[in-house]
Amino acid sequence: MERIWLDHYPPGIPADITDEANSYASLTALLEACCTQYAERIAYISMGATMTYAQLDAYSRHFAAWLQSIGVQKGDRVALMMPNLLQYPVCLFGALRAGAVVVNTNPMYTATELEHQLSDSGTSTIIIAENFATTLQKALSKTAIKHIVVTSLGDMLGALKGTITNLVVRHVKKLVPAWTLPNTISFKHALAVGKKGRYTPVPLNHADLAFLQYTGGTTGVAKGAMLTHGNMVSNVCQAHAWVTPYVSKDTECVVTALPLYHIFALTANCLTFMKLGAQNLLIVNARDIPDLIKSMGKVRFTAITGVNTLFNALLNNPAFAQLDFSSLRLTLGGGMAVQEVIAQRWLKVTGKPLAQAYGLTETSPAVTINPLDKQAFDGSIGLPVPSTEISIRDHLSHDLPQGESGEICVRGPQVTPGYWNRPDETSKVFDPDGFLHTGDIGYVNPEGYVFILDRKKDMILVSGFNVYPNEVEAVAMQHPDVLEAAAIGVPDEHSGEVVKLFVIRKNNSLTEEALIKHCRSMLTGYKTPKSVEFREDLPRTNVGKILRRKLKEEYK
Repeated sequence: MERIWLDHYPPGIPADITDEANSYASLTALLEACCTQYAERIAYISMGATMTYAQLDAYSRHFAAWLQSIGVQKGDRVALMMPNLLQYPVCLFGALRAGAVVVNTNPMYTATELEHQLSDSGTSTIIIAENFATTLQKALSKTAIKHIVVTSLGDMLGALKGTITNLVVRHVKKLVPAWTLPNTISFKHALAVGKKGRYTPVPLNHADLAFLQYTGGTTGVAKGAMLTHGNMVSNVCQAHAWVTPYVSKDTECVVTALPLYHIFALTANCLTFMKLGAQNLLIVNARDIPDLIKSMGKVRFTAITGVNTLFNALLNNPAFAQLDFSSLRLTLGGGMAVQEVIAQRWLKVTGKPLAQAYGLTETSPAVTINPLDKQAFDGSIGLPVPSTEISIRDHLSHDLPQGESGEICVRGPQVTPGYWNRPDETSKVFDPDGFLHTGDIGYVNPEGYVFILDRKKDMILVSGFNVYPNEVEAVAMQHPDVLEAAAIGVPDEHSGEVVKLFVIRKNNSLTEEALIKHCRSMLTGYKTPKSVEFREDLPRTNVGKILRRKLKEEYK
């Protein structure tokens, strides 16, 4: 498809980032350049403690030296299993500087899920928060893990505060189940050993692997998307080019409520804002909305990223509206569709627009982003970022004309070369010309803006007509008594499938009949839900995205 979107780029955004990306030999080179340029600035804030870029440089070098001292070599896999702590960027950049491939691991994994990821990736070293050590204990025997580093939540908060935090976490809140693991070493000891040791820089280039980022767990067995240093550097440069016209020369402060082990926060918050020399407010537990709001009230935040469910939860807490939004310049939503009603409420409460973006684990992740000052929300996922091509294709992989709906396909320097040890899965998603099939159905309008209708696998077929769950959910969310909604297709002997709606209510007086009547007033007959099930909660991913697949499984 012709790159018609370039004519509608906001001022100051380049069409191509190849030269800039090529100026960094690796993600490690980008990190080191940022730590040198912004040495005296605060890089991270967590539970009241801070870490400067100079400290990040030193700590990560020490950790890299320790990894090398135990024999970790270029290409070895190192897993990180912890929430948003100061230890995360230290271990992340330390592993990359040692030439290792980082395997980000969800702390909420079950032992079975953890075992699969560690075994599939061939991980030999893991850094894990003690809160989740019992899970590793159950999975360990079937993995190739040789080295285990255990960290406590307060390890980088200072002697007094760290000790108090660890005592409260262990003995008051009882968040650390009993565990037994062989040959463990503490994070603090690893840093101390590394400080006395010698770090040897590892030559890296764009072709070298930086991450095995697992994906597909919501639709089947998780696969490791191979993300190279070139993929990550390119996407950081793409995102950086997009946000630069909207930020000031003063220090930025981004609220990182999404977990850093998720690709969205990893690239957007951890890496892109690092390139801006920004402060990063790390939120350990974003599900504790009152504590999140309290933490936001202690800093002059200028940016926040999140998913629709997070923004919804913030807006439904009265304390959020009392925050000072005068410095807020950038709100970016991704990971799932941002609903119009949430975007409108966000603009009303904060006075600033909520810009929707789109990406995949396989694309590092950014593919499209809306202009960050775009006031009117129209459902678009934005314009393709620099150096990115979009093609809308039919089921035979033929290009479709602009305006027609089909599968969104992507090609660019941020796109994965494939899945780890899964050539079969890789061949399923790539066309011979290098375009990646995203699994999302959408179209491109005359200005080059991309619109998603829904996930290909989530589409509901009613009497031969396509029904997109996003559309049904967006209508349901417009009812004042609906907090959250999810739509799925369920079997029907007459029409093949019908729409079933799952809802969390704000007001328990809301009835099934009233909500169906509301939907019928805004949707054609075959799109209108035939039944509604009210629930206290809905199944979610680690970042809060509602899992329709789980709802389908539960229904069956």
